[in-house]
Amino acid sequence: MPGASGVNVEPSCEALCRTLVSQNGLQRESADISQSVLYTSLMGLLLVTDNEKEQLTIGGGRVGLRNVGNTCFLNAVVQCLSHTHGLRDYCLLKSYRHEKFSKEDAKLMEAFSQVLSGLWDINEGSTVNPRHFYSVFKEAVPYFSGYSQQDAQEFLRFLLDKLHTEINRRPYVRRTGKDPEQKYARFRISEEAAAMWKKHLERDDSRIVDLFSGQLRSSLHCSVCSHYSNTFDVFCDLSLPIPKKSSSGEVTLRQCLDLFSQEEKLDKENSPMCERCNRHTECTKRLSIQRFPQVIVIHLNRFTMSRWSISKSTTYVSFPLTNLDLGPYGPLDSGPVLYDLYAICNHAGTVNMGHYTACCLDENGWCFYNDSSVTPVSENQLQTNQAYVLFYQRSNSTTTTTVRK
Repeated sequence: MPGASGVNVEPSCEALCRTLVSQNGLQRESADISQSVLYTSLMGLLLVTDNEKEQLTIGGGRVGLRNVGNTCFLNAVVQCLSHTHGLRDYCLLKSYRHEKFSKEDAKLMEAFSQVLSGLWDINEGSTVNPRHFYSVFKEAVPYFSGYSQQDAQEFLRFLLDKLHTEINRRPYVRRTGKDPEQKYARFRISEEAAAMWKKHLERDDSRIVDLFSGQLRSSLHCSVCSHYSNTFDVFCDLSLPIPKKSSSGEVTLRQCLDLFSQEEKLDKENSPMCERCNRHTECTKRLSIQRFPQVIVIHLNRFTMSRWSISKSTTYVSFPLTNLDLGPYGPLDSGPVLYDLYAICNHAGTVNMGHYTACCLDENGWCFYNDSSVTPVSENQLQTNQAYVLFYQRSNSTTTTTVRK
């Protein structure tokens, strides 16, 4: 049918390795070596059986979501995630059933995958009802119970976190307390960051991490002794401040990124302890991206809280549709790191009365998703002062999924 496509998905060697390790009862401490051996062997087998790869036939994806009671925030986010191909194909193929080690029941992932199956069914209907999915989500996150309007970015964070917990490939490890801090002073920054990332993956490793997780570097420079120290944190989205309007009345996404990463002065009361001075000192702090994710979610922080109220910024922020270069905000040797836009979550209205919609890119162009309503939209209609969350896919990197038209 028109709009249908076959998606050729490479089997996950890593998932097969984990399955074999689990079935053979190998200890996790020795799993890395065993998996590397299995990985090499399986790569050869997969090259031989190239003609037996699993085919996934999907529809055009231009299907709306029914509003089941002030759920436009949910519908907009789900449409954006539905057009995240690495997540969509993972859900449609039910790959999590074969690779998960978590003791959690994958109830939310099953419900989420069911919604995506409806959106990408080759015999697509006019709308999909997300009521069951929303019900399962509210069981997992009671904060979202009721019918009041919720924040889309907050919903996205909770959803990705809960999906990750259910499909975490690492066995559950009970945390008895805070891990002792490790010093990496003798290492280069890249080695220290790699060590921290490896430590993170020892506990948190899922398809969500594969796609959305990156690593931030926070660099502190003591103004007294000139000592530099670094901390590394995992992120699934970047929340960017919006600077005041320029003389032209326009703000660019690059200006938001510049403001996010610019050096900030901290006084003694707000600064952490200097490792060398062993006391609180005046210092400067700077944020940068140490590890770039496959999908970077950029949140334009339009809502600001004062002492008595919350206000919304309606500043027009222009953003590139292709070739967003985040290299300048990463390590000095990173070079160009390019991303292409594929989805936008918009917010119209005020703090108390608003409405969320989505614009998503497919093989036939851009489409506007307003709950049940789905209409084509041109590129020159994407740039508005309602853009709230931007979804970018890294373009200058290898992918494991190819779409055949």
